Amino acid sequence: MSSPVTRNDVARYAGVSTAVVSYVVNDGPRAVSPAARERVLEAIRVLGYRPNATARALRTGSTRTFGLITPDGGNPLFAELAKAIDKAADERGYVVLQTSADGDPGTERTKVAQLLARQVSGLVLVTPTEAPDLAGADVPVVVVNRVLPGVSSVSPRYREGARAAVEHLVWHGHTRIALVIGGPGARRGGHAAGKAAPTPADEGMGFQRGGVPERERGWREGLRGAGLADGPLIRVGFSREGGYDAGRWLVGLGERPTAVFASSDLQAVGLLRAVREAGLRVPEDLAVVAFDGTPEAEWCWPGLTVVRQPVERMAAEVVRQLVEGTNGEATACPTELVVRKSCGC
Repeated sequence: MSSPVTRNDVARYAGVSTAVVSYVVNDGPRAVSPAARERVLEAIRVLGYRPNATARALRTGSTRTFGLITPDGGNPLFAELAKAIDKAADERGYVVLQTSADGDPGTERTKVAQLLARQVSGLVLVTPTEAPDLAGADVPVVVVNRVLPGVSSVSPRYREGARAAVEHLVWHGHTRIALVIGGPGARRGGHAAGKAAPTPADEGMGFQRGGVPERERGWREGLRGAGLADGPLIRVGFSREGGYDAGRWLVGLGERPTAVFASSDLQAVGLLRAVREAGLRVPEDLAVVAFDGTPEAEWCWPGLTVVRQPVERMAAEVVRQLVEGTNGEATACPTELVVRKSCGC
């Protein structure tokens, strides 16, 4: 069995000092000429050198690892965001440890403690609970899709995006526009079951302090700007099942809306099924616009018109805040209206 390749082996092969090899591997602290850097990288490739990450962490005091906690690993939006954060982190020389809290505050607290125990260099909480337990977190923390006092955050401009969705439906001539949204009072299962409290994952999706969803504010502003009264509003989970229940309720109304703004792609997907089962057509009988802009929306039939979250831009901003160690900085990224067939265009 051959002995492992060492830094000394790389230095001899590349014709440089071991210090230069260290500067290349650790990206500093001193600059290395492009020619020397290329010789070291070539030696690493040829010899198969693998730096000892644990030893390097002990020397530098940094594991160059970020912890990422999402509320639902199966949600396509969170999956896309996690992939984008991983890519942005990799470009900065960091790796990401991802896990899910399953929308449970207790699980979230446990996962936070576990990641901190692994000495991550930073922590990302996607749609965390209202008051996540960050006691002992002596590393940069960034929350996504929520604003918490004293914690850096990144989110899309929910209200502006929702207002743009409603204004687009108004432009199509709709005057009775419904809203399907999650949050406090979200229904579980069939509507006969009444109301129940939402999960933390539902509550975290774009809420202002005070508990009013930004997307609901944008919906109302869009209607008020056109001189229209509020259309029907129903609160369901941010899920396909929630959207399906909402769709069944909407198509059964005596005075049915002609358009609906769904606050997530998954809700819109479930709603499309309910509308089709009722023998109605989208967009002829009911126009639909959703929020998120995941790939799932593009592959629906008809393709969903969506307010697209700027996932790549948000991911880059998350990583920047972690690397720079910002404290309490709040960044809101602009959304984009992506027009397909479900709105009537």
